[in-house]
Amino acid sequence: MAEPLAHHRPGGKPLGTAATRRGVRTAERHGSGRASGSAGIIRVASVPANHVYVRHLSPPEGDRVTRLADPRPCGAPSGSQQWWPPVMLDPGWVDEHADTFDVFHLHFGFDAQTPEALRELLGTLRRNGKPLVYTVHDLANPHHLDEGEHRAQLDVLVPGADRLITLTPGAAQEIAARWGRTATVLPHPHVVEPAGLLRPRPRNGRFTIGLHAKSIRPNMDPLPVVRVLADVLPELPGAVLRVDCHPDVDDPESHWYAPGVLDELRRMSREGRLELSVHDYFDDDALWDYLIGLDVSVLPYRFGTHSGWLEACHDLGTTVVAPSCGFYAQQRPCLIYEHDRQGLDAASLRDAVRTAYAERPAWRADPVERGAERFRIARAHEAIYEALL
Repeated sequence: MAEPLAHHRPGGKPLGTAATRRGVRTAERHGSGRASGSAGIIRVASVPANHVYVRHLSPPEGDRVTRLADPRPCGAPSGSQQWWPPVMLDPGWVDEHADTFDVFHLHFGFDAQTPEALRELLGTLRRNGKPLVYTVHDLANPHHLDEGEHRAQLDVLVPGADRLITLTPGAAQEIAARWGRTATVLPHPHVVEPAGLLRPRPRNGRFTIGLHAKSIRPNMDPLPVVRVLADVLPELPGAVLRVDCHPDVDDPESHWYAPGVLDELRRMSREGRLELSVHDYFDDDALWDYLIGLDVSVLPYRFGTHSGWLEACHDLGTTVVAPSCGFYAQQRPCLIYEHDRQGLDAASLRDAVRTAYAERPAWRADPVERGAERFRIARAHEAIYEALL
């Protein structure tokens, strides 16, 4: 799993469509039921399968649901866990593998697909008698500055899916208002593995406020947030501000190039206003070490919907200060400041950080309840699949 968790959907070249179809299967030939020999098992073509959110849709001991492994994309290194761009989104793959799955479940990874390509995918699923479940993680894509492309994709997927799932009541209300569809609300399962839910938090005497700018995705506006955090720091005895960033934002050849950002952060670091750490993506263990070492994690988003980062912080007991955009406060307990496409309200951010410092909220997930919640989420998915079949 890459550092940005449920919201890391690397783009890729459009998969296109197959010019020829081998072994085209129709609904008349196969019907909508399960293939013979799959007694009691529900086989799901999940896009993706090897992502922590999807893996945790099943309980640790397993259940009736089995998810197909992600096909290796062309050009991906042998033995790698790379799932993007998802091969299953090619209608040709659906035609050739229709007898290997019962339900198609889309989560994310369709960033590079045109609305026309998604319509063809839906048509191919219908022709093969395969129901589509779509979990609406993002109503605004954090990787797209322009909302138009993602809206056009949603205008195909949301009306075309047989069943819809989303993570919060607010997202479900927006889906109902925009498309007249009902989405089942199921919470995000835990992100950190069960053993990590029991990990004790460190005690070092410092109050560490963290902001991770990552590679500065289009939905991030870190510098205004960092400036406010640095200004409020002198009011908080013993507090430090840690800012992390990936080096590609300083590379003119990189897709993520953000000129001037690291220059300002380095200047503020030299002035003693923050501690700057520039590094490549964390692996899972390094990410958990980073998050559990923070008292507060500030999300510098100006648009978005849900957050896997917030879920990981909840697993580890790190307080989150989240923006008012999206539905973060409906996901897990957090402090909210005003930040959206129109800009940042500095006073609300200062107040949220002061509250976190003064009150030290204890919002860590209970490991037993997190496990029980995962079981309930798994059973709810199984029931949705079964009803469709």
